[in-house]
Amino acid sequence: MNDPVNSPAHYRAHPSGVECIEITEHMDFLLGNATKYIWRAGLKSEDATEDIRKAQWYINRWLETHGG
Repeated sequence: MNDPVNSPAHYRAHPSGVECIEITEHMDFLLGNATKYIWRAGLKSEDATEDIRKAQWYINRWLETHGG
C-alpha cells in the first residue's frame, strides 16, 4: 500500500529495496540531501535532470561551507 506521507512508493523504488533515509541518516545534512536526490533520480518522473541539479546544488553548498 502506498502511504504518500510516511512511505511514498518512490522512496523504496530503488532496485536495492533500501529506503534512502536508512543511508542518509548517517550523513551530514547537505551530503545526505545530495545523496537522496541522486538515489531517487528519475523515480518521481522519467527525467532525472532536476534531481541531479538539486544534488549538485547541495554538493556545491557543502563545498562552499567546508572550504572546498
